[in-house]
Amino acid sequence: MTALLPLMLIAGCTVGPDFKKPAAPDVASYTAPQEPAAAPGGQRLQAGADIPAQWWRLFQSEALDQLVRQALDASPTLEEARARLRQATEDLNAETGGRTLPSVDANLSAARKKVDPAAYGVPVAVQPPPFTLYNASIDVSYTLDVFGGNRRALEGMAAQLDYQAHELQAARMSLAANVVTAAIKQADLSERLAASHDLLAAQIRQQDIMAQRVAAGGVSQADLRNQELLVAQTRATLPPLEQQLSQVSHQLAVYLGQPPAALQSAPLRLSDLTLPADVPTGIPSALTRQRPDILAAEALWHKASADVGVATANQYPQFTLTASFGSQRTRAGELTDGVNVWNLGLGLVQPLFRGGELRARKRSAEAAYDAASAAYQQTVLDGFRQVADALRAVQTDGDAFQAYDDAWRRAADAERIAQGRYQAGGISHLSLLDSQRQLLNTRIARTQADAARYADTAALLQALGGGWWNEAEK
Repeated sequence: MTALLPLMLIAGCTVGPDFKKPAAPDVASYTAPQEPAAAPGGQRLQAGADIPAQWWRLFQSEALDQLVRQALDASPTLEEARARLRQATEDLNAETGGRTLPSVDANLSAARKKVDPAAYGVPVAVQPPPFTLYNASIDVSYTLDVFGGNRRALEGMAAQLDYQAHELQAARMSLAANVVTAAIKQADLSERLAASHDLLAAQIRQQDIMAQRVAAGGVSQADLRNQELLVAQTRATLPPLEQQLSQVSHQLAVYLGQPPAALQSAPLRLSDLTLPADVPTGIPSALTRQRPDILAAEALWHKASADVGVATANQYPQFTLTASFGSQRTRAGELTDGVNVWNLGLGLVQPLFRGGELRARKRSAEAAYDAASAAYQQTVLDGFRQVADALRAVQTDGDAFQAYDDAWRRAADAERIAQGRYQAGGISHLSLLDSQRQLLNTRIARTQADAARYADTAALLQALGGGWWNEAEK
């Protein structure tokens, strides 16, 4: 036992790799060529500026802010993530107590026994009668963490706790972004549906006028048929828009923690939102410390590293100290008379033959470590890709909106001119309705392009991490 004591006192021996946080990537910009400082339409991309925790407030809409806050308070998805975080916390607490402290158990028992002294080599003339043996004892057991297997196991569980914490942040970020995107889409579809109804009404009025002119011989039957086709095509666009509006409204209700039928609030209007003039884009090299999905992948990589240490330690001896002391009596009332039995022991278990199981498990853990490393690298690449895509989307959205806005303004000018000419008797009512139809068509396209600017700005702020690190501590 004395010879084994130096081994038991080795506290710094921990087998397996020591996990080191990956260095920040050497990245100066999100896109190639480097992203511009401004996007068409007046938005300025502020490189180096930090993302606020409540980034959705950049849209300056109290109604949108209320929707996001309601979702963060009532979403079952977040409650599930919080519960999983609490579970991981208690799992770590349980394992920490079980692996770092001795286990102490109290035993109390009574047993009826019949002993044959001859079985122990003690010949007796008269066999002793059966008796009752009462036992009260304290048992202590402690496994020495000589090779660091327990420390690696706790390290892995702490990494699992980090993973659940980052998963909670990712769920909060995704929920906020989903609510914002759904509210913007709901506003877009609502306004496009209203404009489509106006367009259909204008086309029906044109159709009625053309039917009158056909009867009077002013236009051909083919022109009327073409107009009827146009009306049918426009009418066919309404059911899909209505379906999409219903679906996004139902999804928004679920985000808010409500059944679809309980959503009573009217859709937002795009005019109620303000497109952020200054869009913070952070620092590219800091992205890996800000995106919760990247941090969660890092935590899983850390856990895989600790698992290699556990698998390695399982190949080495395990030393267990045991002790027990108590009172054994043949009368229950004498149990408190003092300690009359005790033992102290040291156990050693060294795996000798397991059919290659332990080595295979170590190789499996090493393969899992390599897989987690590759998964982390892929998550980082996907994170940068999502930011790059969102940046380009914001830029092209600005170009598209400017083009549609120019077309809408020209159509509005043409409609005003047609109104004046119609009132002066220079054109027919049919020509006026045609200019109004063109205005409505450009209005629908402009609304869709405008909504894309809001949605992709929100997607960019989400892709940059959502600013969770700037939340005030509670």
